[in-house]
Amino acid sequence: MESFTLKEAALAVGGKVLPKFENIVVESVSTDSREIKGGALFIPIKGENFDGHDFIADCIKKGAAGCFSQIPQKDDIPCVLVEDTKKALRDLAEFYIGQFNIPKCAVTGSVGKTTTKDMIASVFSQHFKTLKTQGNFNNDIGLPRTVFGIDRTTEAAVLEMGMNHFGEIHNLSKIVHPSIGVVTNIGVSHIENLGSREGILKAKMEILDFMRDDGVLILNGDDSYLRIVRTDKRKIYCGIDNPCDVYADNIVNDGLESTLADIHKGDVCFRVKIPVPGRHMVMNALVAAAAGFELGLAPEEIKAGIENFEPTKMRMDIISGNGIKIINDVYNANPVSVKAAIDVLAGADGRKVAILGDMFELGEFSSLMHKDVGNYAGMSGIDVLIAIGKDSKYIYDGAKEKGMEECFYYETQDEFLEKGISEISKGDTVLVKASRGMKLEKTVDRLQEVI
Repeated sequence: MESFTLKEAALAVGGKVLPKFENIVVESVSTDSREIKGGALFIPIKGENFDGHDFIADCIKKGAAGCFSQIPQKDDIPCVLVEDTKKALRDLAEFYIGQFNIPKCAVTGSVGKTTTKDMIASVFSQHFKTLKTQGNFNNDIGLPRTVFGIDRTTEAAVLEMGMNHFGEIHNLSKIVHPSIGVVTNIGVSHIENLGSREGILKAKMEILDFMRDDGVLILNGDDSYLRIVRTDKRKIYCGIDNPCDVYADNIVNDGLESTLADIHKGDVCFRVKIPVPGRHMVMNALVAAAAGFELGLAPEEIKAGIENFEPTKMRMDIISGNGIKIINDVYNANPVSVKAAIDVLAGADGRKVAILGDMFELGEFSSLMHKDVGNYAGMSGIDVLIAIGKDSKYIYDGAKEKGMEECFYYETQDEFLEKGISEISKGDTVLVKASRGMKLEKTVDRLQEVI
């Protein structure tokens, strides 16, 4: 991070700071009192179960340069008084990233945004020093944390934007003012809060609210909702099944190792070996290629970026050992991504076992969508289905409905680990997938121990 003063911070967020503290230099920013180090600006957040303001004095003792606060502090504490520390954090991040004239690529979507973000960053990194969102820091606290990692050596940024409700992407777009916006698809994630896919589309399109006037929107041309997006911004469509600006053909699934495809843009064509399995990964590669072309990268740079990208942990992570192969995809789940993972499993060698857990935030549609996934699994050609969780009973029911014989249901993960893990045998390929809150990484860990 590049340093700034408390006076600059106060001006950026519309806060007030005593004159004697104006020239204090800030060298880092944190919302976590446990991470405070010398020269840091502590921004306390008030949550449901805690209030960061309670830790201000401790942070100053640890060497913090100062703090933001909604509550007046003693005169000996370097403080910028603000109305809302959470909004002030966003405003400060907007001010900070605005100091850098670099390409800023914002990525959102219902499915695949993290993998797409990683792939775009890998492509950009072939030519530019690129900063990207780490882990799941994609909300109104995590995104600023990423933004403050930019410094004078940064040449491009790839920033993931997540959301659960209307207005959240709007706020994140205001921080970044993206020059490139990416929407991977419009699925059913968070439909519980947004009501319909039309509502999800509206929420995702908030990415346009603060896009630069010369910005470009890269969209999935195979998504029926994104095909009809109206905007005065320039659009680039990527696709496999429909005519698009950037498209792929000659797709070959190479087991669990990779996926091959030819990528086309105008007269340019090159073949890539995407180092993760699944046809759905081709769309991620197309979007990364489109973003690379937009920044003027050569085809060979784009190809190298796609072929050398490394996915975030617990996303299509192939683990081999102890006589089995595990497809560790427990980072998150929704009906579209679970079906795509089942397709990958269906193309694997050996006995194919799917361990599937609950998918969250589906609201009144939950039972129907879980059963639909079960129907899909029952017709996919996989050999064994193990469903874990309250709503996953409907996955079990759906698979049985389609005539699948080897189906098992466990209400909790602990019950499965106690009674059902013996169903796994040497030579199996095992997919493990569920929403993050199911914490099925515990199952992945056990699978590596017991075989």
